[in-house]
Amino acid sequence: MAEKIRVLIVDDEPLAREKIRGMLKGKEDIEIVGEAGNGKQAVAAVHKHEPDLLFLDVQMPELDGFGVLQAVDPERMPMVVFVTAYDRYALQAFEVFALDYLMKPFDRERFEKALTRARGQLDHAKRKDLTQGLQSLMEELSRIRQSAGAVTPGPKYLERLAIKASGRIFFLRSQEIDYIESEGNYVRIHSGKESHLVREAMSVLETQLDPKRFLRIHRCTIVNVDRIQELQPWFHGEYRVILRNGVQLTLSRSYREKLRGFMGKSL
Repeated sequence: MAEKIRVLIVDDEPLAREKIRGMLKGKEDIEIVGEAGNGKQAVAAVHKHEPDLLFLDVQMPELDGFGVLQAVDPERMPMVVFVTAYDRYALQAFEVFALDYLMKPFDRERFEKALTRARGQLDHAKRKDLTQGLQSLMEELSRIRQSAGAVTPGPKYLERLAIKASGRIFFLRSQEIDYIESEGNYVRIHSGKESHLVREAMSVLETQLDPKRFLRIHRCTIVNVDRIQELQPWFHGEYRVILRNGVQLTLSRSYREKLRGFMGKSL
């Protein structure tokens, strides 16, 4: 009989752990060796049980999923399937480094797909590739955290976006963005003389950007306020927004109040 895959489940929500446990029930090649409800317990459990596969919640108090990975001995690092509810940057990073994740709330079909992929990658050669990908991910996260400075309470906004272009993937710092335009189910991100098409809804991306830096001025436009040079009255209560690079955008009437609130005075 083949050796069973040893699984550890980590999530601070009991119902979430129960869901994963239920989806693994009855699978003859799986052995659940433990569960953990927080990051510190998770680190101890990994070192104690030495699992082959770890279902790891990203968002946990005190020590999050990334903190767990940084604290685990690299020689004992299991295969990881990340579980996340909303961290957009995490999703981009996982895709860039070919690491699997489950987006809450996930269904059985998506869970089975992740489990099947994990089974296929548990041979030595593929595990080595995944370990290298995981190390690259942690190095990237470490650089981002260092550049962001000390962690303070409050919402976490995107510091960088993963951009796929011309067969390569690179990271664009949010402060390098001039403005963003929607194009159907995509957004076009303008930075200097370049623009990049990204599959993302404008409304979703808006929630991920720092509102102290980025402002929605039109149904189809978000602008980096540091790039605004001048506002000119236009027709029907609208304004022309002129950027420092000469690009002209439109501030629609329905978004005037947002800019007024940002400036602290009326237009």
